[in-house]
Amino acid sequence: ELAVPCLVAVCAVIAVGSPAINEVRRPNNNNNRPGRFLSLPVPNKCTQRPKEFFYRGHNYFFSGHQPQYRNLRVDWLDARNICREYCMDLVSMEGQEENNIVFRLIQQGDVPYIWTSGRLCDFKGCENRRDLEPKSLYGWFWSATRQKMAPTNTVPNGFSFNPWSATGHKKVQQPDNAEFDINGTNESCLAVLNNVYNDGIAWHDVACYHEKPFICEDNEELLNYVAATNRGIRL
Repeated sequence: ELAVPCLVAVCAVIAVGSPAINEVRRPNNNNNRPGRFLSLPVPNKCTQRPKEFFYRGHNYFFSGHQPQYRNLRVDWLDARNICREYCMDLVSMEGQEENNIVFRLIQQGDVPYIWTSGRLCDFKGCENRRDLEPKSLYGWFWSATRQKMAPTNTVPNGFSFNPWSATGHKKVQQPDNAEFDINGTNESCLAVLNNVYNDGIAWHDVACYHEKPFICEDNEELLNYVAATNRGIRL
């Protein structure tokens, strides 16, 4: 049976299966947009997706290296949707080698920041989950693969260091949800920042409405879906 890819703004399957979630975007002073759905893949775009570099069976591209996106800065969900139309999703750094590839791209290009698929499970469907409490430690997952992350105060499996920054706006270990104290907006999305806090290149929790460039990575679920529904397509 063909599994239709998750089409709502956040699909969380962490530890146990969860229902599909429609994430309603938190209003803030700069933006007051309604909840939005994830985009379906576009078969023609999937066949012509940019393939800038390759790692362990997946193609990747950085938006800043593509002419049509060179100067584009978008919020987290719009970044996901651009990737998804290409049968891709935001990058998930699930091992140190993959993380190093992303860090190296940022360093070599002097890129100030990028979005990843990292997301905090703080929306409807995540409540009353003891395995996610406290959320700052246990509530993070890779939305592209729906894999739960290691506790944020530990070294992830396969890493030799903790990629979360040791500092930030509040001068404490990330994630710190600092913007909540400023305007009541949760920092629910994971960005990689380039020495913004004199901390080198590191992971930070950031409010999802901020606009950044992004890295897309092949998404097997979307590629398989398009292959199964478009006989003979070459991906």
